[in-house]
Amino acid sequence: MSNEGSELAKAKRFTPYPLLFTLYSLLFTLYPLQPMTNFQPRPKQRQVLAYTGGRMGVSAVPGSGKTWTLSLLAAKLIAEGNLGDDQEVLIVTLVNSAVSNFAGRVARFVQERGLLPNVGYRVRTLHGLAHDIVRERPALAGLADDFQIIDERVATEILQDAVQAWVRSHPASLDAVLSAEIDETRAEWVRREHWQGYVTRLATSFIKQAKDLQLTPADLRYRLDRFPEPLPLLEMGYAIYADYQRALAYRGAVDFDDLIRLALHTLNLDPAFQARLRERWPYILEDEAQDSSRLQEEILKLLVGPEGNWVRVGDPNQAIYETFTTASPEYLLKFMKQPGVQPRDLPNSGRSMQSIIKLANYLIRWCNESHPVLKLRQALARPYIKPAPPGDPQPNPPDAPENVRLHARGLSPQQEIEAVVRALERWLPEHQDQTVAVLVPRNERGFEAANALKARNIPCIELLRSTRSTREAAGALTHLCAYLAEPLSAKKLATVYRVWQRAAREDPALEARMEDVARRLRQIARVEDYLWPRADRDWLAEQNLEDADPTLLDHLVEFRALVQRWQGTTMLPIDQIILTLAQDLFTSSTDLAIAHKLAVVLRQAADTHPEWRLPELTQELAVVAKNERKFLGFTDEDTGFDPDKHTGEVVVSTIHKAKGLEWDKVYLLSVNDYDFPSALPQDSFISEAWFVRDHLNLEAEVLAQLKALYENPDLFIYDEGLPTLQARQDYAAERLRLLYVGITRARKALTVTWNTGRRGTAQPAVPFIALQTWWETEKRETSSTD
Repeated sequence: MSNEGSELAKAKRFTPYPLLFTLYSLLFTLYPLQPMTNFQPRPKQRQVLAYTGGRMGVSAVPGSGKTWTLSLLAAKLIAEGNLGDDQEVLIVTLVNSAVSNFAGRVARFVQERGLLPNVGYRVRTLHGLAHDIVRERPALAGLADDFQIIDERVATEILQDAVQAWVRSHPASLDAVLSAEIDETRAEWVRREHWQGYVTRLATSFIKQAKDLQLTPADLRYRLDRFPEPLPLLEMGYAIYADYQRALAYRGAVDFDDLIRLALHTLNLDPAFQARLRERWPYILEDEAQDSSRLQEEILKLLVGPEGNWVRVGDPNQAIYETFTTASPEYLLKFMKQPGVQPRDLPNSGRSMQSIIKLANYLIRWCNESHPVLKLRQALARPYIKPAPPGDPQPNPPDAPENVRLHARGLSPQQEIEAVVRALERWLPEHQDQTVAVLVPRNERGFEAANALKARNIPCIELLRSTRSTREAAGALTHLCAYLAEPLSAKKLATVYRVWQRAAREDPALEARMEDVARRLRQIARVEDYLWPRADRDWLAEQNLEDADPTLLDHLVEFRALVQRWQGTTMLPIDQIILTLAQDLFTSSTDLAIAHKLAVVLRQAADTHPEWRLPELTQELAVVAKNERKFLGFTDEDTGFDPDKHTGEVVVSTIHKAKGLEWDKVYLLSVNDYDFPSALPQDSFISEAWFVRDHLNLEAEVLAQLKALYENPDLFIYDEGLPTLQARQDYAAERLRLLYVGITRARKALTVTWNTGRRGTAQPAVPFIALQTWWETEKRETSSTD
């Protein structure tokens, strides 16, 4: 057998999903990997790459090349013959886009060494790893072999039903937490408009925390029954949690949080299974370890074993996903201090010019030495960022201090956006070859910025929650295929119409028309009377729209022609059906790429199951697109985003979504004391509802009660109000790190602004004042020296 044949045979033994192996083989046949650029490790990177085994912790600053380094380390371990035939290097990372990123880079490094890509390593998010573990031994987790995984959208719908039922059965539930300053009229308004949404938020955090603590509803009930006094918040959380889990059990399903909990449970139940997985994955490389959670650390610790090989890489200063979770940078920091762990750092970064590096480093220093709240002085940690060493292949951009601007004057929210838009109108025409981003702390602010840019016809790309998300793209195709499998269903025809008109949700008038038409379509007695009318049976003619609303008539004629075209595709192979539908539904290159992925996967499924027809393939599409797409790479994040492909366009993103990305020029908006509080007495916090008594953060309070009940139900150490104060400090620390992340996205130019908020009372964030004051002094001293 040739070497290539041997590698393919090995790959088939490794790959737990034959369909994915076939897809990968096809992709690498059609699109062979291009050689990597000549990656020349820096001295500090060489120290990491010298790793051969044991435990190593790596602290990496922004732009230090940690992904390249970790990818090359994985390829090195594979190429040096450290693995047996059935062994893999396991790479665990935080988000799905990183899975694609790592897989591609490791594949290229491996291929450059003459080996077959996608063999000898596995890249997973924690959810993906948990899925692999549970799917291999579902009975140990108490699940059927055909268990389903519901996505966040379905989970939210189930939770909302449970919350609605609880609120209806507890009409006086608001009274115990309502502020005494709220009169009855406003209280009634809160009950009607706000309370159910607020309870949903509490229940979401409660259920997630309960699962992180591995508490089932039965465990909670047992502990609550032992406690002598009533605990209304915990009783509320328990009731909704129990209802939610019953709904999942009825569907034979689990959610993503269950997967992680059950993976740990499965490993603890079967030491032999643990041992097999340790043998399969002798090396574990953990990326983004600053966001590791308690369960993630426990799962990986079991997989590594007491003598195993574990590399953890992260930047504690970029831990921005911690609020109301068990994730914490402390896990990485403590790991690096353990005996036997090799501590390493990657302090050099060629991303930003020197002035931006100095600004980011000063934020760390100010936080450590001068933050007005002592407990927040450890929110950011050293090492400082160092520029690339002389002769580095990725040198820092030339320094231009005049391109760092921190605007001291406060603007209204609208004025702030207007100022940025005007600046971009001037800058873009002369910088069509450069990248630029507008970064915001919240999605709502991003929508406002994007709308303002579009109103001026400035090309704009959104990295926000949007209707163009992959979930809706895959869901849209599922709805269309479901209708084509049952073409006489008026209900499904109405759903298809709403999918076709989904953009109308952004315009109240168009949305009203969409709902009116959908209602009409649902009421059709015979669908064929609309789609294929005869002289004596013509539903559209019976609507008498020609005189009443001719534009609606034209609209329905257009939709009919489209559905007729779609019905005509049903004799085609499934991949051609998907691609035809996608061409009519989507304009986004991301959506079209996802449709192509789905088409390839479904064609492979059809080849594997030649007896399947459209109904069965539609069910497969629903499974791939909804239930397991998080692991297969079909979310917006999975497609990856390369800012360098969008020169001459403005990218609008939340700072969270911008993590891991970089642009030549960055505008950082809304750096005020509301979006970036410092846990000072005068600060306001988004998580503290205005109608709740004593400014309590009920989310923090109920989670503290849950933790107290978990740790020691007999003592139940809990003091009302203290969790709210702690939550303020935790949130302020996380927002400091978020500001650091925002600053370090910029290569050559950075503009930071703040606004006075909707009520005109917000002030500049305390760290903004510190940075702006220091920077003005720095510029004066530099100019006087020159």
